[in-house]
Amino acid sequence: MKIVLASRNAHKIKELYAFISPIDPSIEILSLDDIGFVGDIEEDGTTFEENALIKAKAVAAMGYIGIADDSGLAVDALNGAPGVYSARYSGEHGDDHKNNMLLLENIKHVPDEARTAQFVSVIACAFPDNAHEPIVCRGECPGTILHAYRGNGGFGYDPLFYYAPFDKTYAEMAPEEKNQISHRANAMAKFIAAFKEIFPTL
Repeated sequence: MKIVLASRNAHKIKELYAFISPIDPSIEILSLDDIGFVGDIEEDGTTFEENALIKAKAVAAMGYIGIADDSGLAVDALNGAPGVYSARYSGEHGDDHKNNMLLLENIKHVPDEARTAQFVSVIACAFPDNAHEPIVCRGECPGTILHAYRGNGGFGYDPLFYYAPFDKTYAEMAPEEKNQISHRANAMAKFIAAFKEIFPTL
């Protein structure tokens, strides 16, 4: 079985691979580049669910099982922003530092007790020829936005996202720690259960 991760984000592919590869050693996990997908997939949905499905279906249209993640940070004091615009919050797609600086600027007057947020991940899976109904699973992880960076690991908003039970930011966690509690871990656990219902022999 071949599964294509609908992403070119190396960090995201690495995390998704870590979750999917243990399902069955015979599964071959590919990226968009591996299947010769040219150009970008236009993510014009208004929710994480819509964008994840758009990406998964783009892969399924090429004859592969497509798995996509759409994820981001939802800050309560900003009414859920940056949300689906997390990767391009500052206007430049994928500029983590600018995104973080804009976030800090926008909540600089928010008191500590109100700097709550959730990381959200939606995993979608689409099948060629609509052989099965798409799978859509959502996971969240609660946290707090700090005033300054802590930690050198992770990516995106990880250095600002503090997870109280571990007394660490995402960026201070080892990958194994993050993969225990993260929004993506929660979504993937639901996805794997749903995927195994369709393919019980895995």
